[in-house]
Amino acid sequence: MRAGLDIGSTTIKCVVLDDEERLVYHTYERHYSHIVEKAEEILTRVNDEIVHGQPLLLSISGSAGMGLAQSCGVPFVQEVFATRVAANKLTPGTDCIIELGGEDAKILFLTNGTEVRMNGSCAGGTGAFIDQMATLLKMGPDEMDKAAQSAQRTYTIASRCGVFAKSDVQPLINQGALPSDIAASIYKAVVNQTIAGLAQGRPITGNILYLGGPLTFSTVLRASFDEALGVKGLCPENSLLYVALGAAFYSDQEFRLPQVIAALDKYSATATYASQPPLFASKQEYEEFHARHMKASVPRVPFGADCGPVHIGIDSGSTTVKLVVIDDQRRILYTNYQPNLGEPLELIRQQLVQLYERHPGLQVASVTTTGYGEELVKTAFSADLGVVETVAHFTAAKYFLPDVDFIIDIGGQDMKCFKIEDNAISNIFLNEACSSGCGSFLQTFAQALGYDVKDFAALGLFADRPVDLGSRCTVFMNSSVKQAQKDGASIENISAGLSISVVKNALYKVIRASSPEDLGRNIVVQGGTFYNEAVLRRRWGST
Repeated sequence: MRAGLDIGSTTIKCVVLDDEERLVYHTYERHYSHIVEKAEEILTRVNDEIVHGQPLLLSISGSAGMGLAQSCGVPFVQEVFATRVAANKLTPGTDCIIELGGEDAKILFLTNGTEVRMNGSCAGGTGAFIDQMATLLKMGPDEMDKAAQSAQRTYTIASRCGVFAKSDVQPLINQGALPSDIAASIYKAVVNQTIAGLAQGRPITGNILYLGGPLTFSTVLRASFDEALGVKGLCPENSLLYVALGAAFYSDQEFRLPQVIAALDKYSATATYASQPPLFASKQEYEEFHARHMKASVPRVPFGADCGPVHIGIDSGSTTVKLVVIDDQRRILYTNYQPNLGEPLELIRQQLVQLYERHPGLQVASVTTTGYGEELVKTAFSADLGVVETVAHFTAAKYFLPDVDFIIDIGGQDMKCFKIEDNAISNIFLNEACSSGCGSFLQTFAQALGYDVKDFAALGLFADRPVDLGSRCTVFMNSSVKQAQKDGASIENISAGLSISVVKNALYKVIRASSPEDLGRNIVVQGGTFYNEAVLRRRWGST
Protein backbone atom coordinates (compact mmCIF):
# COMPACT_ATOMS: atom_id res chain seq x y z
CA MET A 1 0.00 0.00 0.00
CA ARG A 2 1.00 3.62 -0.45
CA ALA A 3 -0.15 6.88 1.08
CA GLY A 4 0.25 10.60 0.39
CA LEU A 5 -0.26 13.51 2.76
CA ASP A 6 -0.90 17.01 1.38
CA ILE A 7 -0.51 19.68 4.06
CA GLY A 8 -1.74 22.98 2.71
CA SER A 9 -2.14 26.45 4.16
CA THR A 10 -5.62 25.72 5.51
CA THR A 11 -6.31 21.99 5.02
CA ILE A 12 -4.76 18.54 5.23
CA LYS A 13 -5.56 15.91 2.62
CA CYS A 14 -4.62 12.25 2.97
CA VAL A 15 -5.05 9.36 0.56
CA VAL A 16 -4.28 5.63 0.84
CA LEU A 17 -3.97 3.41 -2.24
CA ASP A 18 -3.98 -0.36 -2.32
CA ASP A 19 -1.48 -2.49 -4.22
CA GLU A 20 -3.43 -1.93 -7.46
CA GLU A 21 -3.32 1.86 -6.82
CA ARG A 22 -7.04 2.00 -6.12
CA LEU A 23 -8.19 4.65 -3.66
CA VAL A 24 -9.23 2.92 -0.43
CA TYR A 25 -9.18 5.87 1.95
CA HIS A 26 -9.21 9.66 1.70
CA THR A 27 -9.92 12.64 3.90
CA TYR A 28 -9.98 16.41 3.47
CA GLU A 29 -9.98 18.43 6.69
CA ARG A 30 -9.23 21.96 7.86
CA HIS A 31 -6.36 22.09 10.34
CA TYR A 32 -7.01 25.59 11.75
CA SER A 33 -3.24 25.97 12.02
CA HIS A 34 -2.92 22.97 14.36
CA ILE A 35 -0.89 21.20 11.71
CA VAL A 36 1.06 18.66 13.77
CA GLU A 37 -1.93 17.68 15.89
CA LYS A 38 -4.17 17.19 12.86
CA ALA A 39 -1.50 15.20 11.01
CA GLU A 40 -1.09 12.91 14.04
CA GLU A 41 -4.86 12.46 14.25
CA ILE A 42 -5.21 11.52 10.58
CA LEU A 43 -2.24 9.14 10.53
CA THR A 44 -3.47 7.44 13.70
CA ARG A 45 -6.84 6.94 12.04
CA VAL A 46 -5.19 5.49 8.91
CA ASN A 47 -3.08 3.14 11.01
CA ASP A 48 -5.99 1.95 13.15
CA GLU A 49 -8.56 1.61 10.35
CA ILE A 50 -6.56 0.75 7.23
CA VAL A 51 -3.02 -0.53 7.61
CA HIS A 52 -3.04 -1.87 11.20
CA GLY A 53 0.66 -1.27 11.81
CA GLN A 54 1.84 -2.78 8.52
CA PRO A 55 4.48 -0.90 6.48
CA LEU A 56 3.41 1.30 3.56
CA LEU A 57 5.02 3.69 1.11
CA LEU A 58 4.58 7.29 2.27
CA SER A 59 5.50 10.82 1.21
CA ILE A 60 4.36 14.31 2.15
CA SER A 61 3.63 17.35 0.00
CA GLY A 62 1.95 20.73 0.34
CA SER A 63 2.90 24.33 1.08
CA ALA A 64 3.09 23.66 4.83
CA GLY A 65 4.45 20.14 4.63
CA MET A 66 8.21 20.52 4.28
CA GLY A 67 9.08 21.21 7.92
CA LEU A 68 6.82 18.44 9.16
CA ALA A 69 8.26 15.98 6.62
CA GLN A 70 11.80 16.80 7.71
CA SER A 71 10.89 16.42 11.38
CA CYS A 72 9.70 12.85 10.96
CA GLY A 73 12.10 11.75 8.22
CA VAL A 74 9.45 11.25 5.53
CA PRO A 75 10.32 12.23 1.92
CA PHE A 76 8.88 15.56 0.75
CA VAL A 77 7.46 15.94 -2.78
CA GLN A 78 7.12 19.47 -4.16
CA GLU A 79 3.41 20.11 -4.70
CA VAL A 80 3.64 21.29 -8.31
CA PHE A 81 5.51 18.11 -9.21
CA ALA A 82 2.96 16.04 -7.28
CA THR A 83 0.12 17.73 -9.17
CA ARG A 84 1.75 16.98 -12.51
CA VAL A 85 2.33 13.34 -11.55
CA ALA A 86 -1.34 12.92 -10.65
CA ALA A 87 -2.59 14.73 -13.76
CA ASN A 88 -0.42 12.69 -16.10
CA LYS A 89 -1.66 9.47 -14.54
CA LEU A 90 -5.35 10.29 -13.98
CA THR A 91 -6.20 12.83 -16.72
CA PRO A 92 -3.67 12.36 -19.55
CA GLY A 93 -3.87 14.96 -22.29
CA THR A 94 -4.33 17.88 -19.91
CA ASP A 95 -2.93 21.11 -21.40
CA CYS A 96 -3.35 23.46 -18.47
CA ILE A 97 -4.20 23.18 -14.77
CA ILE A 98 -5.76 26.01 -12.79
CA GLU A 99 -5.55 25.34 -9.07
CA LEU A 100 -6.79 27.55 -6.27
CA GLY A 101 -6.02 26.62 -2.68
CA GLY A 102 -6.41 28.26 0.68
CA GLU A 103 -3.67 30.83 0.05
CA ASP A 104 -2.13 29.51 -3.16
CA ALA A 105 -3.04 30.12 -6.77
CA LYS A 106 -1.29 28.25 -9.60
CA ILE A 107 -1.54 27.87 -13.34
CA LEU A 108 0.43 24.91 -14.73
CA PHE A 109 1.00 24.92 -18.49
CA LEU A 110 1.80 21.32 -19.48
CA THR A 111 1.93 21.57 -23.29
CA ASN A 112 5.35 22.01 -24.94
CA GLY A 113 7.13 21.69 -21.63
CA THR A 114 6.03 22.55 -18.13
CA GLU A 115 5.67 26.16 -17.03
CA VAL A 116 4.37 27.16 -13.61
CA ARG A 117 2.82 30.49 -12.66
CA MET A 118 2.19 31.00 -8.93
CA ASN A 119 1.12 33.80 -6.64
CA GLY A 120 3.79 35.20 -4.33
CA SER A 121 3.27 36.19 -0.70
CA CYS A 122 -0.11 37.79 -1.45
CA ALA A 123 -3.17 35.58 -0.94
CA GLY A 124 -5.52 37.83 -2.92
CA GLY A 125 -7.85 35.87 -5.19
CA THR A 126 -7.44 32.55 -3.35
CA GLY A 127 -9.63 30.48 -1.04
CA ALA A 128 -8.71 32.69 1.92
CA PHE A 129 -9.90 35.70 -0.06
CA ILE A 130 -13.20 33.99 -0.88
CA ASP A 131 -13.65 33.02 2.78
CA GLN A 132 -13.10 36.65 3.81
CA MET A 133 -15.69 37.86 1.35
CA ALA A 134 -18.18 35.18 2.43
CA THR A 135 -17.72 36.31 6.03
CA LEU A 136 -18.40 39.90 4.98
CA LEU A 137 -21.66 38.73 3.37
CA LYS A 138 -22.58 36.78 6.54
CA MET A 139 -22.50 33.53 4.53
CA GLY A 140 -20.61 30.31 4.44
CA PRO A 141 -18.75 29.51 1.19
CA ASP A 142 -21.49 27.06 0.16
CA GLU A 143 -24.18 29.67 0.78
CA MET A 144 -22.24 32.23 -1.24
CA ASP A 145 -22.02 29.87 -4.22
CA LYS A 146 -25.75 29.12 -4.02
CA ALA A 147 -26.57 32.81 -3.81
CA ALA A 148 -24.37 33.62 -6.81
CA GLN A 149 -26.32 31.15 -8.95
CA SER A 150 -29.28 33.53 -8.99
CA ALA A 151 -27.29 36.71 -9.71
CA GLN A 152 -28.76 39.19 -12.15
CA ARG A 153 -25.79 41.53 -12.56
CA THR A 154 -22.18 41.93 -11.46
CA TYR A 155 -20.12 44.80 -10.09
CA THR A 156 -16.43 45.63 -10.44
CA ILE A 157 -14.58 44.42 -7.32
CA ALA A 158 -10.85 44.47 -6.67
CA SER A 159 -9.50 40.98 -5.98
CA ARG A 160 -5.78 41.68 -5.75
CA CYS A 161 -6.22 42.45 -2.05
CA GLY A 162 -8.80 41.45 0.54
CA VAL A 163 -8.89 44.86 2.16
CA PHE A 164 -9.30 46.68 -1.15
CA ALA A 165 -12.12 44.27 -1.98
CA LYS A 166 -13.81 45.03 1.34
CA SER A 167 -13.67 48.70 0.44
CA ASP A 168 -15.60 47.81 -2.73
CA VAL A 169 -18.00 45.31 -1.18
CA GLN A 170 -19.01 47.13 2.01
CA PRO A 171 -20.52 50.15 0.21
CA LEU A 172 -22.48 47.78 -2.05
CA ILE A 173 -23.88 46.06 1.03
CA ASN A 174 -24.73 49.37 2.68
CA GLN A 175 -26.43 50.63 -0.49
CA GLY A 176 -28.67 47.57 -0.71
CA ALA A 177 -27.08 45.62 -3.55
CA LEU A 178 -28.38 42.05 -3.74
CA PRO A 179 -26.13 39.55 -1.93
CA SER A 180 -26.46 37.24 -4.93
CA ASP A 181 -25.07 39.93 -7.26
CA ILE A 182 -22.21 40.72 -4.88
CA ALA A 183 -21.34 37.03 -4.54
CA ALA A 184 -21.21 36.55 -8.33
CA SER A 185 -19.09 39.70 -8.59
CA ILE A 186 -16.60 38.28 -6.09
CA TYR A 187 -16.17 35.09 -8.12
CA LYS A 188 -15.71 37.14 -11.29
CA ALA A 189 -13.05 39.19 -9.52
CA VAL A 190 -11.19 36.00 -8.56
CA VAL A 191 -11.24 34.88 -12.20
CA ASN A 192 -9.90 38.22 -13.38
CA GLN A 193 -7.16 38.18 -10.75
CA THR A 194 -6.06 34.63 -11.64
CA ILE A 195 -6.00 35.14 -15.39
CA ALA A 196 -4.47 38.61 -15.41
CA GLY A 197 -2.12 38.09 -12.48
CA LEU A 198 -0.82 34.62 -13.31
CA ALA A 199 -1.31 33.93 -17.04
CA GLN A 200 -0.08 37.46 -17.81
CA GLY A 201 -1.13 37.29 -21.43
CA ARG A 202 -0.25 33.67 -22.20
CA PRO A 203 -3.33 32.04 -23.77
CA ILE A 204 -5.09 29.40 -21.70
CA THR A 205 -6.41 26.88 -24.23
CA GLY A 206 -6.96 23.19 -24.79
CA ASN A 207 -7.96 20.75 -22.07
CA ILE A 208 -8.27 22.72 -18.84
CA LEU A 209 -8.29 21.03 -15.44
CA TYR A 210 -9.75 22.75 -12.37
CA LEU A 211 -8.28 21.73 -9.01
CA GLY A 212 -8.41 22.87 -5.39
CA GLY A 213 -11.16 23.56 -2.91
CA PRO A 214 -12.63 26.81 -4.30
CA LEU A 215 -12.98 25.40 -7.83
CA THR A 216 -14.29 22.07 -6.56
CA PHE A 217 -16.95 23.54 -4.29
CA SER A 218 -18.11 26.50 -6.37
CA THR A 219 -20.03 25.84 -9.56
CA VAL A 220 -20.27 29.59 -10.18
CA LEU A 221 -16.50 30.03 -9.97
CA ARG A 222 -15.95 27.26 -12.52
CA ALA A 223 -18.62 28.75 -14.80
CA SER A 224 -16.97 32.16 -14.48
CA PHE A 225 -13.62 30.70 -15.59
CA ASP A 226 -15.33 28.91 -18.48
CA GLU A 227 -16.97 32.14 -19.60
CA ALA A 228 -13.80 34.20 -19.33
CA LEU A 229 -11.65 31.62 -21.15
CA GLY A 230 -14.21 30.48 -23.69
CA VAL A 231 -13.68 26.83 -22.77
CA LYS A 232 -15.39 24.04 -20.88
CA GLY A 233 -12.96 23.07 -18.17
CA LEU A 234 -13.00 19.78 -16.27
CA CYS A 235 -13.21 19.43 -12.52
CA PRO A 236 -12.19 15.77 -12.18
CA GLU A 237 -13.18 13.21 -9.59
CA ASN A 238 -11.09 13.63 -6.45
CA SER A 239 -10.00 17.09 -7.59
CA LEU A 240 -9.30 18.02 -3.95
CA LEU A 241 -6.83 15.16 -3.62
CA TYR A 242 -4.55 15.55 -6.65
CA VAL A 243 -1.49 16.71 -4.69
CA ALA A 244 -1.95 13.94 -2.11
CA LEU A 245 -2.48 11.41 -4.91
CA GLY A 246 0.64 12.60 -6.72
CA ALA A 247 2.63 12.24 -3.49
CA ALA A 248 1.28 8.73 -3.03
CA PHE A 249 2.06 7.73 -6.65
CA TYR A 250 5.61 9.05 -6.25
CA SER A 251 6.31 7.53 -2.82
CA ASP A 252 9.09 4.96 -2.79
CA GLN A 253 10.13 4.62 0.85
CA GLU A 254 8.43 2.36 3.40
CA PHE A 255 7.38 3.45 6.89
CA ARG A 256 5.39 2.08 9.77
CA LEU A 257 2.90 4.72 10.83
CA PRO A 258 3.31 4.23 14.61
CA GLN A 259 6.96 5.30 14.23
CA VAL A 260 5.99 8.32 12.12
CA ILE A 261 3.33 9.29 14.66
CA ALA A 262 5.83 8.95 17.49
CA ALA A 263 8.26 11.23 15.65
CA LEU A 264 5.51 13.80 15.16
CA ASP A 265 4.59 13.58 18.82
CA LYS A 266 8.15 14.52 19.74
CA TYR A 267 8.31 17.23 17.14
CA SER A 268 8.28 20.73 18.54
CA ALA A 269 8.63 23.51 16.04
CA THR A 270 11.53 25.74 16.95
CA ALA A 271 10.16 29.13 17.89
CA THR A 272 12.37 31.09 15.51
CA TYR A 273 9.95 33.89 14.72
CA ALA A 274 10.76 37.53 15.51
CA SER A 275 9.02 38.52 18.73
CA GLN A 276 8.28 41.55 20.88
CA PRO A 277 8.03 42.15 24.63
CA PRO A 278 4.78 41.00 26.30
CA LEU A 279 1.97 43.51 26.67
CA PHE A 280 1.78 42.98 30.44
CA ALA A 281 4.52 41.73 32.72
CA SER A 282 2.02 40.42 35.27
CA LYS A 283 -1.67 40.12 36.12
CA GLN A 284 -1.22 42.95 38.61
CA GLU A 285 0.07 45.27 35.90
CA TYR A 286 -2.98 44.42 33.80
CA GLU A 287 -5.37 45.05 36.70
CA GLU A 288 -3.83 48.48 37.31
CA PHE A 289 -4.07 49.29 33.61
CA HIS A 290 -7.69 48.15 33.44
CA ALA A 291 -8.68 50.12 36.54
CA ARG A 292 -7.06 53.29 35.18
CA HIS A 293 -9.00 53.18 31.95
CA MET A 294 -12.27 52.27 33.62
CA LYS A 295 -12.14 55.67 35.36
CA ALA A 296 -12.89 57.23 31.97
CA SER A 297 -16.28 55.47 31.78
CA VAL A 298 -19.14 57.83 31.00
CA PRO A 299 -21.81 58.03 33.75
CA ARG A 300 -25.35 57.01 32.82
CA VAL A 301 -28.71 57.81 34.37
CA PRO A 302 -31.97 55.85 34.18
CA PHE A 303 -34.15 56.55 31.15
CA GLY A 304 -37.29 57.47 33.10
CA ALA A 305 -40.59 59.06 32.16
CA ASP A 306 -39.54 62.46 33.57
CA CYS A 307 -36.31 62.78 31.61
CA GLY A 308 -37.57 65.84 29.70
CA PRO A 309 -36.58 66.66 26.10
CA VAL A 310 -33.93 64.33 24.68
CA HIS A 311 -31.36 64.54 21.89
CA ILE A 312 -30.64 61.57 19.63
CA GLY A 313 -27.34 61.01 17.84
CA ILE A 314 -27.02 58.40 15.08
CA ASP A 315 -23.70 57.22 13.63
CA SER A 316 -24.08 55.03 10.56
CA GLY A 317 -20.59 53.62 10.02
CA SER A 318 -18.94 51.29 7.54
CA THR A 319 -19.73 48.13 9.49
CA THR A 320 -21.84 49.23 12.49
CA VAL A 321 -24.64 51.56 13.51
CA LYS A 322 -24.58 53.45 16.80
CA LEU A 323 -27.40 55.34 18.47
CA VAL A 324 -27.26 57.38 21.68
CA VAL A 325 -29.90 59.31 23.60
CA ILE A 326 -28.92 62.10 26.01
CA ASP A 327 -30.91 64.53 28.13
CA ASP A 328 -30.60 68.33 28.35
CA GLN A 329 -27.81 67.91 30.90
CA ARG A 330 -25.83 65.79 28.43
CA ARG A 331 -26.21 62.62 30.47
CA ILE A 332 -26.50 59.33 28.62
CA LEU A 333 -29.93 57.73 28.82
CA TYR A 334 -29.60 54.98 26.21
CA THR A 335 -27.05 53.55 23.77
CA ASN A 336 -27.11 50.91 21.06
CA TYR A 337 -24.18 49.52 19.08
CA GLN A 338 -24.57 46.72 16.54
CA PRO A 339 -23.31 45.47 13.15
CA ASN A 340 -25.23 47.06 10.30
CA LEU A 341 -25.69 43.66 8.55
CA GLY A 342 -25.95 45.56 5.29
CA GLU A 343 -29.29 47.06 6.41
CA PRO A 344 -28.46 50.22 8.42
CA LEU A 345 -31.77 51.97 7.77
CA GLU A 346 -33.89 49.04 8.93
CA LEU A 347 -31.83 48.60 12.10
CA ILE A 348 -32.05 52.30 12.91
CA ARG A 349 -35.81 52.26 12.26
CA GLN A 350 -36.21 49.35 14.66
CA GLN A 351 -34.29 51.24 17.35
CA LEU A 352 -36.39 54.38 16.95
CA VAL A 353 -39.64 52.42 17.02
CA GLN A 354 -38.46 50.63 20.14
CA LEU A 355 -37.66 53.94 21.85
CA TYR A 356 -41.14 55.31 21.16
CA GLU A 357 -42.80 52.08 22.28
CA ARG A 358 -40.92 52.08 25.58
CA HIS A 359 -41.36 55.83 26.12
CA PRO A 360 -44.72 56.85 24.57
CA GLY A 361 -44.44 60.46 25.80
CA LEU A 362 -40.89 60.93 24.54
CA GLN A 363 -40.04 64.52 23.66
CA VAL A 364 -37.34 64.59 20.99
CA ALA A 365 -35.62 67.97 20.85
CA SER A 366 -33.18 67.08 18.07
CA VAL A 367 -31.88 64.21 15.92
CA THR A 368 -28.37 64.47 14.45
CA THR A 369 -26.69 62.03 12.09
CA THR A 370 -23.05 61.38 11.21
CA GLY A 371 -20.84 58.68 9.70
CA TYR A 372 -20.71 57.08 6.27
CA GLY A 373 -24.49 57.10 6.09
CA GLU A 374 -24.97 60.63 7.39
CA GLU A 375 -26.98 61.97 4.45
CA LEU A 376 -28.82 58.70 3.85
CA VAL A 377 -30.02 58.46 7.45
CA LYS A 378 -30.77 62.18 7.69
CA THR A 379 -32.99 62.02 4.61
CA ALA A 380 -34.66 58.74 5.55
CA PHE A 381 -35.72 59.88 9.04
CA SER A 382 -36.00 63.66 8.48
CA ALA A 383 -33.27 64.35 11.02
CA ASP A 384 -32.56 67.92 12.06
CA LEU A 385 -28.83 67.98 11.44
CA GLY A 386 -26.03 66.10 9.74
CA VAL A 387 -22.54 66.50 11.20
CA VAL A 388 -19.28 65.63 9.45
CA GLU A 389 -17.51 62.81 11.29
CA THR A 390 -14.43 64.85 12.09
CA VAL A 391 -16.51 67.50 13.85
CA ALA A 392 -18.44 64.82 15.75
CA HIS A 393 -15.19 63.20 16.91
CA PHE A 394 -13.70 66.49 18.04
CA THR A 395 -16.87 67.66 19.81
CA ALA A 396 -17.10 64.47 21.86
CA ALA A 397 -13.39 64.32 22.64
CA LYS A 398 -13.28 67.96 23.78
CA TYR A 399 -16.29 67.45 26.05
CA PHE A 400 -14.56 64.64 27.95
CA LEU A 401 -10.99 65.97 27.72
CA PRO A 402 -11.01 69.77 27.17
CA ASP A 403 -7.27 69.99 26.49
CA VAL A 404 -7.21 67.12 23.99
CA ASP A 405 -4.44 67.54 21.41
CA PHE A 406 -4.76 64.31 19.42
CA ILE A 407 -7.66 61.99 18.51
CA ILE A 408 -7.32 58.47 17.13
CA ASP A 409 -10.41 56.66 15.84
CA ILE A 410 -10.16 53.09 14.54
CA GLY A 411 -13.40 51.73 13.12
CA GLY A 412 -14.39 48.71 11.10
CA GLN A 413 -12.77 49.75 7.83
CA ASP A 414 -11.45 53.23 8.43
CA MET A 415 -8.88 54.93 10.59
CA LYS A 416 -8.93 58.66 11.33
CA CYS A 417 -6.48 60.73 13.36
CA PHE A 418 -6.80 64.42 14.16
CA LYS A 419 -4.17 66.86 15.39
CA ILE A 420 -5.68 69.58 17.62
CA GLU A 421 -4.02 72.98 17.96
CA ASP A 422 -5.46 76.25 19.31
CA ASN A 423 -8.80 74.60 19.97
CA ALA A 424 -9.24 73.53 16.34
CA ILE A 425 -8.41 70.60 14.09
CA SER A 426 -5.12 71.48 12.42
CA ASN A 427 -4.40 68.24 10.57
CA ILE A 428 -6.27 65.08 9.60
CA PHE A 429 -4.68 61.69 8.87
CA LEU A 430 -6.79 59.04 7.12
CA ASN A 431 -6.24 55.57 5.77
CA GLU A 432 -6.88 55.68 2.06
CA ALA A 433 -8.14 52.76 -0.02
CA CYS A 434 -6.69 50.11 2.28
CA SER A 435 -8.51 49.13 5.49
CA SER A 436 -5.59 47.12 6.86
CA GLY A 437 -5.14 47.60 10.58
CA CYS A 438 -8.80 48.41 11.24
CA GLY A 439 -11.45 46.46 13.14
CA SER A 440 -12.30 44.16 10.26
CA PHE A 441 -8.58 43.32 9.99
CA LEU A 442 -8.65 41.68 13.45
CA GLN A 443 -12.10 40.18 12.91
CA THR A 444 -10.97 38.48 9.70
CA PHE A 445 -8.05 36.78 11.42
CA ALA A 446 -10.12 35.79 14.44
CA GLN A 447 -12.76 34.11 12.29
CA ALA A 448 -10.15 32.44 10.08
CA LEU A 449 -8.67 30.84 13.19
CA GLY A 450 -12.07 29.79 14.53
CA TYR A 451 -12.51 32.41 17.28
CA ASP A 452 -14.99 35.12 18.19
CA VAL A 453 -13.14 38.43 17.84
CA LYS A 454 -13.58 39.34 21.54
CA ASP A 455 -12.25 35.98 22.72
CA PHE A 456 -9.42 36.15 20.21
CA ALA A 457 -8.36 39.63 21.37
CA ALA A 458 -8.38 38.55 25.03
CA LEU A 459 -5.98 35.69 24.24
CA GLY A 460 -3.19 38.16 23.52
CA LEU A 461 -3.25 40.04 26.81
CA PHE A 462 -0.84 37.69 28.56
CA ALA A 463 1.11 36.34 25.58
CA ASP A 464 4.75 35.77 26.50
CA ARG A 465 6.28 36.37 23.04
CA PRO A 466 4.00 38.43 20.73
CA VAL A 467 4.86 37.84 17.09
CA ASP A 468 6.44 40.82 15.35
CA LEU A 469 4.22 41.11 12.27
CA GLY A 470 5.03 44.70 11.34
CA SER A 471 2.28 46.71 9.66
CA ARG A 472 1.74 44.93 6.36
CA CYS A 473 -1.59 44.61 4.61
CA THR A 474 -4.06 41.88 5.51
CA VAL A 475 -3.31 39.35 2.78
CA PHE A 476 0.45 39.72 3.21
CA MET A 477 -0.05 39.51 6.98
CA ASN A 478 -2.04 36.32 6.47
CA SER A 479 1.05 34.68 5.01
CA SER A 480 3.19 36.03 7.85
CA VAL A 481 0.77 34.58 10.40
CA LYS A 482 0.89 31.18 8.73
CA GLN A 483 4.67 31.26 8.69
CA ALA A 484 4.78 32.24 12.37
CA GLN A 485 2.57 29.26 13.19
CA LYS A 486 4.92 26.97 11.31
CA ASP A 487 7.76 28.50 13.34
CA GLY A 488 6.09 27.60 16.62
CA ALA A 489 4.04 30.70 17.50
CA SER A 490 1.02 30.05 19.71
CA ILE A 491 -2.45 31.48 19.05
CA GLU A 492 -1.92 33.78 22.06
CA ASN A 493 1.28 35.23 20.63
CA ILE A 494 -0.30 35.66 17.20
CA SER A 495 -3.29 37.47 18.72
CA ALA A 496 -1.00 39.85 20.60
CA GLY A 497 1.13 40.40 17.49
CA LEU A 498 -1.91 41.28 15.38
CA SER A 499 -3.14 43.78 17.98
CA ILE A 500 0.28 45.40 18.09
CA SER A 501 0.32 45.59 14.29
CA VAL A 502 -2.88 47.67 14.39
CA VAL A 503 -1.02 50.26 16.44
CA LYS A 504 2.01 50.17 14.16
CA ASN A 505 -0.21 50.58 11.12
CA ALA A 506 -1.81 53.72 12.60
CA LEU A 507 1.52 55.16 13.72
CA TYR A 508 3.72 54.47 10.74
CA LYS A 509 1.34 54.07 7.77
CA VAL A 510 -1.44 56.56 8.56
CA ILE A 511 0.03 59.17 10.90
CA ARG A 512 3.59 58.56 9.64
CA ALA A 513 4.99 59.50 13.03
CA SER A 514 8.64 58.88 13.85
CA SER A 515 7.65 57.96 17.43
CA PRO A 516 4.51 57.90 19.61
CA GLU A 517 5.72 61.09 21.33
CA ASP A 518 5.10 63.01 18.10
CA LEU A 519 1.35 62.70 18.64
CA GLY A 520 0.83 64.73 21.78
CA ARG A 521 0.27 64.27 25.49
CA ASN A 522 -3.53 64.37 25.79
CA ILE A 523 -4.85 61.74 23.47
CA VAL A 524 -8.40 60.46 23.12
CA VAL A 525 -8.95 57.10 21.43
CA GLN A 526 -12.30 56.24 19.89
CA GLY A 527 -13.86 53.43 17.91
CA GLY A 528 -14.82 49.84 18.64
CA THR A 529 -11.31 48.50 17.99
CA PHE A 530 -10.14 50.10 21.23
CA TYR A 531 -12.42 47.80 23.21
CA ASN A 532 -9.55 45.41 22.54
CA GLU A 533 -7.31 46.10 25.52
CA ALA A 534 -4.31 44.64 23.72
CA VAL A 535 -4.62 47.43 21.15
CA LEU A 536 -5.26 50.01 23.87
CA ARG A 537 -2.20 48.84 25.79
CA ARG A 538 0.25 50.17 23.20
CA ARG A 539 1.60 53.48 24.50
CA TRP A 540 0.45 56.59 22.65
CA GLY A 541 1.87 59.22 24.97
CA SER A 542 -0.79 59.83 27.65
CA THR A 543 -4.11 58.17 26.83
